[in-house]
Amino acid sequence: MKLITFTHNGKTRIGALSGKKGETVVDLSVAVPSLPQNLKSFLAGGASALAKAQAAAANPPAGSTLKLADVKLQAPIPNPGKIICIGLNYRDHAAESNSPLPPYPIVFAKYANAVLAPGEAIVLPKNSQQIDYEAEFGVVIGKRARHVSEADALNYVGGYLPFHDVSARDYQMRTSQWSMGKTFDTFAPFGPALTTADEIADPQTLDIQLSINGEVLQKSNTSNLIFTVQQLIADLTSVMTLEPGDIIATGTPGGVGSARKPQRWLKAGDVVRIEIAKLGVLENPVVDEA
Repeated sequence: MKLITFTHNGKTRIGALSGKKGETVVDLSVAVPSLPQNLKSFLAGGASALAKAQAAAANPPAGSTLKLADVKLQAPIPNPGKIICIGLNYRDHAAESNSPLPPYPIVFAKYANAVLAPGEAIVLPKNSQQIDYEAEFGVVIGKRARHVSEADALNYVGGYLPFHDVSARDYQMRTSQWSMGKTFDTFAPFGPALTTADEIADPQTLDIQLSINGEVLQKSNTSNLIFTVQQLIADLTSVMTLEPGDIIATGTPGGVGSARKPQRWLKAGDVVRIEIAKLGVLENPVVDEA
């Protein structure tokens, strides 16, 4: 099932996509009024909330459906508690960066100010000249997790989504800590929907690609991840408690703009499209800061 956060008639709530092409939204606040009105709380509701939503999506009650074209999509998790990003986690990206494979996951953070809805504009900050693109496979935590084993890790996943780790390379490389280059406003688009974990049997088998203005610049598969989803969850929860709605952006494949010759930076007028098999398409235009 694909879950969205949307706004309609001034009210924001959650819905499930239905129809052959996902062209219909089942408004879960109408279909199942007892369900939470945001995806973080929905995920915390566990199997019971999921079962109710699945039943409603399969047989929507009268008056509970809307056309997707008539709603405004928001980021599926508009206010994630944590956005945890992994650096150098694809073998092809490590190779193009002339970097050895890391012995442990390289972890950095983005913050909620960077969250951007599908279709909204990535804003190029006027104080950076090297804005890069990074397609990523996003993992959304479904229940509270601490000291989780690799064998049990996927049981803590609520779902998956396309994620864009927009990066200001000049700011990123000013110091050994990357966060300043990673968390400008609008630098974390994700969505359009959260695909529930039950639909993805193996997260290490998904094609991922990024194109700009129709030109494919990144093309890989999550089988090329150095650290798997299970390994990442086990490693992270050995340090911190993960909560429902927390997002892990698992790293980007080869083909980033900074590694190209000549280098290819985002510019106003670009349209960036990230597509991950079974998860859908995330698309955002690019504009200059006013």
